[in-house]
Amino acid sequence: MDDEQLLRYSRQIMLPQIDITGQQRLQQARALIIGLGGLGSPVSMYLASAGLGTLVLCDADTVDLTNLQRQIVHDSEKVGQRKVDSAAETLQRLNPEIKLEIIPTRLDAEALLAHIQQVDVVLDCTDNLESRLLINQMAVQARKPLVSAAAIRWEGQMSVFQPWLGENPCYQCFYSKTAALAQTCSENGVVGPILGILGSMQALETIKLIVGTGRSLAGRVLLFDGLVMEWISFTLPRDPNCSVCSTIPRAH
Repeated sequence: MDDEQLLRYSRQIMLPQIDITGQQRLQQARALIIGLGGLGSPVSMYLASAGLGTLVLCDADTVDLTNLQRQIVHDSEKVGQRKVDSAAETLQRLNPEIKLEIIPTRLDAEALLAHIQQVDVVLDCTDNLESRLLINQMAVQARKPLVSAAAIRWEGQMSVFQPWLGENPCYQCFYSKTAALAQTCSENGVVGPILGILGSMQALETIKLIVGTGRSLAGRVLLFDGLVMEWISFTLPRDPNCSVCSTIPRAH
């Protein structure tokens, strides 16, 4: 790590939980961000700024005028541009040191699994249930931690899924409890800062996982109500009959 890098990351290197060792782990890490919208914007920007070595950006959409109220990695000049290209330009300006790989298509199960197997952490920043369930299935199969969030209207939720650890659940175990958030922002609306809050927390959990510090949200769910500014945390039990994770070997 050279002097310029030491200066760039000095404020987080000062933290004893990160230090030089943790920063080097970040620089060597690879993260797959699926969705460059309201959640993927703060996720990608904070991870790029933190010096996470390689960000793999996956999104098949283009920037639309209606995105700009909340998708802060894009701007007015990017309307009509592919989201992965728009985000890559912003992130490269934020931190020229990081490596970026772009996937401008929607991945099928086989391709998604192949990409997940090559990263350290998967971030689900999508806005539809079908994608979330597929991402979860492939992350479980590859045994890679999944940092997942969703937001709509004035509320949001997030968790980390590592079902091979103890009695932790996967996202499929959570599915029956998330019907309200299975809707989309385009159908119900969303206030932009809610996505900023949840996306920032996804980035924070990712940094903790890579550095290896603190207590992750694995096995727990956070619910946030922005209208009353309240957080609720609850333990999410594993579904012993889950079609995705019930048969995987578990470490105790």
